Amino acid sequence: MLVLGISGLDRSMSVKKELLPGLDWREQRVVQGLDAAAALVSEDGVIAASAQERHDGNKGTGAFPVDAIDACLRIAGVTLDDVDFVAHGFRYEPSAAFERDEFARRWFRDVYRKEVQWDVLRSHYPDQDWERKFVPVRHHVAHAASAYHLSGFQDATVLVADGMGEAESTSVFQGTGADLRLVRSYSISASLGILYSVVTQYLGFLPGMDEYKVMGLAPYGDSRRYADVARDLVRTLDGGRIVVPVLAHDKSPTERETHRGAIRRLEELFGPARHPEAPVDQRHRDIAATVQGVLEESLLHVLGTAAREPGRSRNLCMAGGVALNCTANGVIARSDLFDQVFVQPASGDDGTALGAALWQLRQEAPAAPAAMTMPYWGEEFGERDIEAALSGLGDAFTVRKLAEDELLAQVSALIGAGKVVSWFQGRMEFGPRALGNRSILADPASPNMRAHLNTMVKQREEFRPFAPAVLAEEAHRYFELDPEREAMYRHMLFVTQVRPEYRELLPSITHVDGSARVQTVDRESAPRFWRLIRQVGDDRGIPMVINTSFNLRGQPVIRTPETAVATYARSTLDALAIGDWLVTRTAAAEARTGTGTGGRAHG
Repeated sequence: MLVLGISGLDRSMSVKKELLPGLDWREQRVVQGLDAAAALVSEDGVIAASAQERHDGNKGTGAFPVDAIDACLRIAGVTLDDVDFVAHGFRYEPSAAFERDEFARRWFRDVYRKEVQWDVLRSHYPDQDWERKFVPVRHHVAHAASAYHLSGFQDATVLVADGMGEAESTSVFQGTGADLRLVRSYSISASLGILYSVVTQYLGFLPGMDEYKVMGLAPYGDSRRYADVARDLVRTLDGGRIVVPVLAHDKSPTERETHRGAIRRLEELFGPARHPEAPVDQRHRDIAATVQGVLEESLLHVLGTAAREPGRSRNLCMAGGVALNCTANGVIARSDLFDQVFVQPASGDDGTALGAALWQLRQEAPAAPAAMTMPYWGEEFGERDIEAALSGLGDAFTVRKLAEDELLAQVSALIGAGKVVSWFQGRMEFGPRALGNRSILADPASPNMRAHLNTMVKQREEFRPFAPAVLAEEAHRYFELDPEREAMYRHMLFVTQVRPEYRELLPSITHVDGSARVQTVDRESAPRFWRLIRQVGDDRGIPMVINTSFNLRGQPVIRTPETAVATYARSTLDALAIGDWLVTRTAAAEARTGTGTGGRAHG
């Protein structure tokens, strides 16, 4: 059986612009149905998955994922005629809530109804029986299925936390065998995801996209400064209940669409909102620390109640946008509420494409969860594709095809010399993390590399940390993690502490609070990346590299060889390892472009 899953709501953004013309870009993104993606699954597992943004270049797009669908079908070597069901990660039904005002009526009529989804599907694929083939799946059910059915656990508590589903913001499920059962849910008015997003917007960042910036900023702050107003953000009550008072200040339809009421309340509590171009000061850092603290406290409160349920499982699965908060994930993992914790790597709304497909598959063909390895589910490109992309490079570049041992030795030497290497290999990752196939790599021991990458290469905020990729079998030597739980860290979704004796030796991956967002790399699931890090360890003494996504500011993670080569050529990156080819700049070109800064700083 083949089931295709899709995420996104194609008409959300256009309806938002019609309802409220003249909004700034940040307010336009206060909308449901972004992060469109497609995933194809069968009884044998996940065949393919791809986010639409990596095809059309529009980060976080909610546009119908036609390119992602076609890519999944190409990877599988099938057509849509071969697909049994197309499952969508939303299931809206008529309700009184959609009659309260014109805004609500428009959302249901023009965006949410299943008939709208049929119309969108027919516009791209007119020859299918969509009334039969299309299956809407409730949003939080899709999130829960995406984590539980890939966990390998035979039973688990499943936490879904995001901005909102159809009518809920947080849900707790119990998974047993092939079954998922809802235990409790929390209303949108108690949304931890919306709270974090509103604070992101208040701090001058892009809601629904830049929450990780707030997470990275938080360790620079002191939450004690605003301890007296933290209860205005979230209150925890008996029975695992939570209240988010600040959201009650969004009273009118316009305020609910923009969160202007909540932001006014934040200004009363914390002072003026930050302009996106203004400097980040200590007040902003302290606010970030405050919201991060209340998020962690609230999640532990919800999970503590779930952990005390009769017959509860000692395994935890998590999904939803809040599950991408790696710092909170680390706190949960260290809480001892659960023995094992699994976070589905595409936990945002792109992952509901995967979850909707898995949910429908298991309705038709029940089976206990099977453990996933790495989400290398995107496209792979062959020698001809790479050669064609490289053919346009001029004489400012040196292009060499190398045997694997020589390629790894050369890349290791470049990293050891303080160079920054873009790394394009194998199938593209699904989800927001670069996990060793579409990466930028550098030396974690270089004292200036973090600043160089942030300023010159990625062109992003100076406070942003970088993640280490380390050999799985040696990770416990450098980081405070239990070797028995090493697999938890393979998808770069948990923050843990760098061991004190290595913090000065690893300045470019050690955050201000001594932490790091670790990716462990095992030989079986990522063989070439593992061999590269092994080579770096043999050459440099520490089997570890900085691993950040291969993209520049405003650009989705790179998908194709053409984009990889073009991005490298216009960047300050020192080298490109693409398939078996190594591309470097000539000495004259390096002098003209000012590349090699990382090497000079390290030296």
